[in-house]
Amino acid sequence: MSSPLSILLVDDDCHLAESLADWLRGLAHHVVTASCLMDAKEQLLQHGFDLVITDLRIGQEDGFDLIRHSRRRYPDIPVLVVTGYAMPDTAVEAVHAGAFDLLTKPLIDDELLLSIERAVEQREIKLENHKLREELDQRSGLKNILSHDYRMLKLFDMVDSVADARASILITGENGTGKSMIARAIHARSARRNGPFVEVACGALPDTLLESELFGHVAGAFTGANHDRMGKFKQADGGTLFLDEIGTASPAMQVKLLRVLQEFQFEQLGGSETHSVDTRVILASNDDLSSAVKQGRFRQDLYYRINVVNLVLPALRERVGDIPLLVKHFLHEVAEACGRESAEFNDEAMSRLQAYAWPGNVRQLENVVERAVLLGSGTRLTIDDLPPELTGQSEQAWWSNSLQGDSGISTTEESRGKTLREALEAPERQIILQALRQNEWNRASTAEALDINRTTLYKKMKRLGLDDPRLQFA
Repeated sequence: MSSPLSILLVDDDCHLAESLADWLRGLAHHVVTASCLMDAKEQLLQHGFDLVITDLRIGQEDGFDLIRHSRRRYPDIPVLVVTGYAMPDTAVEAVHAGAFDLLTKPLIDDELLLSIERAVEQREIKLENHKLREELDQRSGLKNILSHDYRMLKLFDMVDSVADARASILITGENGTGKSMIARAIHARSARRNGPFVEVACGALPDTLLESELFGHVAGAFTGANHDRMGKFKQADGGTLFLDEIGTASPAMQVKLLRVLQEFQFEQLGGSETHSVDTRVILASNDDLSSAVKQGRFRQDLYYRINVVNLVLPALRERVGDIPLLVKHFLHEVAEACGRESAEFNDEAMSRLQAYAWPGNVRQLENVVERAVLLGSGTRLTIDDLPPELTGQSEQAWWSNSLQGDSGISTTEESRGKTLREALEAPERQIILQALRQNEWNRASTAEALDINRTTLYKKMKRLGLDDPRLQFA
């Protein structure tokens, strides 16, 4: 054993206990003895032990009680059982109660030393696992936010700094930069991580519905309100509420939000009872709220209330060096989701990806990568697997190239040995896919544009693998 241990020795045989204690002390261990369960529990409460060695019969008391007590209150301290009354099932019962091992009297020195060493090794493994879990908790929330950019690394440090702050946090950045992921990371790294994380897209709801969504309503508050409903502020009590697109809130809603953020109190729509909550609020906007304040579209007092801490996410075009890292991550994810072999872009395609301005930021990059994998052939993706906006081609030119076989559509050579139906599937798939995109995936409009009935379109989409909803975002 590399270092001395602190050991609690429990036995009602004082002579035997002191003899064993002296022997262990001769090996440089610190040993405390106890002759009854009350004394043993008191010693456990007052001192931090590395190991407990106990008899099963302690006077008229049962050593199993101490094993269960130690397992419940001090799960990281291993317990060795030493007894002279071991029955065949005693060892099994002791292990079930929480003991690490059982030895029979008279003790053999080498056997005891080996058992102590194994118990201590197990304790060290458990402590190391506990430490690793804590480290993972600290890193949680950021594992999918990949970046080498110094601005993002600085932002990650800020996330750690503000994770436990009660103050409101405003996350700003263009659409698709990952504001929601940063909000979740803040929650995951805070003391509120075990509480709820509730997200509300403010821009997706009209003002009257947004008020009910945030604060809840009582039965009869409006037509169709047949029962009381809990709002998002109440649902997020003890956790985090993330209000996305806060810049779209109306002036009336801004007044209500200001009061809640100041007092953390509100009334449900149509109700008179005041509710108090312990909710941490994170807000996000892709709008320049300072300009909105100057233009009178956003309340100045609310802006100052929510802008205590401002996390600004850079656009993807401002951190081009992250694109290869993100592309590799998205390629792996798509391959796993589709059950395909992992693909990669060649140098020309990667250069084009890095040269593009990415108005849709990381979200657009993810969709482009997924589209390339779903529509590309093979594991080596080229510039021809990229959409027209990245290649500089017009839709018509790209479509012309596609029909000539430049985008994985079967050429005459590739069609050799196939039936007519099999050879026509690829161009047919591309034609239908193009029509679906032009009609924003409206199937009725697509069927009309292709001059076929909807039932035929549905059957073709299913046969050609175009009924996968992920294609709508590719």
